[in-house]
Amino acid sequence: MRKRLIAAFGAILILAVSALPLPVRAATDHWQAVLVAGDTAQPVFDNAIRAVDTWLGEHGVPKSDIHRLAASASGRDPAIEPATLRQVLARIATMQGRAGDRCFVFITSHGGRGRGIYLSRENEMLRPQELAQALDKGCGGVPTVVIVSGCYSGSFARAPMTAPNRIVLTAARADRPSFGCAADRTYTDYDACLLGTLAHAATWRAVYDETKDCVSRREQQLNENPSLPQAAFGAAVRNLALQF
Repeated sequence: MRKRLIAAFGAILILAVSALPLPVRAATDHWQAVLVAGDTAQPVFDNAIRAVDTWLGEHGVPKSDIHRLAASASGRDPAIEPATLRQVLARIATMQGRAGDRCFVFITSHGGRGRGIYLSRENEMLRPQELAQALDKGCGGVPTVVIVSGCYSGSFARAPMTAPNRIVLTAARADRPSFGCAADRTYTDYDACLLGTLAHAATWRAVYDETKDCVSRREQQLNENPSLPQAAFGAAVRNLALQF
């Protein structure tokens, strides 16, 4: 009798549990991305934004949400816009980040000490203040990741670029050059390390730590002076996951 009661109770419990609604998966974050190759002197910059574009696509970011700008834009590919200062800032400022969105900006080029990042299309420099203003307009308070790869790019990892919702990664300290801008390279050394890390890192903090360690190892192998990649992590995004 007791066994029959236990069996009956178990059947009722199974039916009750099966009637409960299944948990709903959280919606995937909506990422918008702007990728900029600022110079044409070496192919490394175009190669890098092409690789990041592919990486984003493999992680489900629609092509319509990935905007590529390059100094080499010729008009043959309508998906690549000219990387002029005006066009870069306008593209970032019009991303229209809303609740649930994420912003991603990757800029790779030569840099000038105390001058910003070089945009060779019209012989211009992109400065931290201008980029910060464009990000404020386009991304507002949504989680934002900005990667600036170039010599002396550490000036982008401090005010006015810092914000509670913003992660900024740079290839070098503000007073240090980066390295690897050679015609026979596929990527700069920082970009190569970054791309290798993006393939498996779980958080943007891990991206920074592992990329920095990779660059340091390469510098030791090549007897280069330390470039000392920099980062700034806003309070609201200190542990932001690398997910799309």
